[in-house]
Amino acid sequence: MILPFRTSIRPWRTPYANYALIVINVIIFVFQLFPGSELWVRNLMLVPTRPHLWQFVTYAFLHGGFMHIFFNMFFLYLFGNNVNDKLGSFCYVCFYLAGGIFSGIGHTLLSHNPALGASGAVAAVAGAYMVLFPQTLITIIYWFIIIGTMEVSALYFIAFKMIILDNVIARYTPNVAYDAHLSGYAFGISASLLLLASGLVSSSGVDLWSMIKQWNRRRNYRDAVSNGYDPFSGRKSRKIKAKEVKVKTAAEKDFDEKVQQIRNDIGKRIAERNLSAAAALYLELVKLDSKQVPPRQYLLDIANQLVSENKHAESAAAYEKFIDHYRNYEYIEQVELMLGIIYSRYLQKRESAIKLLETARNKLTDEGQLKMCNDELDKLKG
Repeated sequence: MILPFRTSIRPWRTPYANYALIVINVIIFVFQLFPGSELWVRNLMLVPTRPHLWQFVTYAFLHGGFMHIFFNMFFLYLFGNNVNDKLGSFCYVCFYLAGGIFSGIGHTLLSHNPALGASGAVAAVAGAYMVLFPQTLITIIYWFIIIGTMEVSALYFIAFKMIILDNVIARYTPNVAYDAHLSGYAFGISASLLLLASGLVSSSGVDLWSMIKQWNRRRNYRDAVSNGYDPFSGRKSRKIKAKEVKVKTAAEKDFDEKVQQIRNDIGKRIAERNLSAAAALYLELVKLDSKQVPPRQYLLDIANQLVSENKHAESAAAYEKFIDHYRNYEYIEQVELMLGIIYSRYLQKRESAIKLLETARNKLTDEGQLKMCNDELDKLKG
């Protein structure tokens, strides 16, 4: 037996919409316990042989027993909080309802048995979690001969355990709407990928869509290089004689592997929102190779984290690197303002602070930030 009970990330904002959906499901289940509820439950559950339109929504708020609602609400809480945080409350509710509708349609097309329960909608949410947070860790408890816990990446656990094993291979339990589950997963995964690909939901750089794009870039690069194409000059590369190839030493290979490992670890810590650990890894990375530059959002998050830890020299160096490499960032004036303040208040770099703050002042539009900038300039020039 395997049961997940914790994820490695927590939402930044309170997931009110997810809490509300859980409460609504529980309240409706309580009403199902009253005598005479069989009449209206029968009218609201999904009957594939003679479905009514409202049933594609209402069936997802009904449950067949205590264990049924407990596990559905547990998984909704486990995966829904972070999806709610990522999508926003209104979009999350729409996503949840659409997941229930599409899973109901899938069940109707593939089965003739009546259905009730939030399993399909919850499957859609779990599919969305797999796409949005594939590299986060899920802590599971297992008990066979012994009892223990272990951590598994969300991508592998949801894809192989929850989808393939539970709903494709082990379809043994009677009265379980496996096709509704699979339809929910299909909707959640495809809809989330579409939202990321279209830019309607911002990419974190470590979501499944980013992983697919990275894999495709690597594939195209390998294909191009294998055909003699030089991706840097845009021309066919000349053939290199064997004696011209510089073979890396064992030390150089170890160095490259260590750098890449640290970069990968930074990405994982960022995905888990463990910014303190990400910042520590970044400092280790630049100590190893000062020319290393993380992706834009990673570097900005790390610089902000270093400020919060009062590591002013390190944060200033991170902001400087950000400005050098990501000057086209849409809010670059805010980064210039922050670096100017650090120069002024903590590092005693008066001339550099004035130059940065004057540059930022010409682009700032937020009144509060503009006042802060002007006040700091007045202190420096006064």
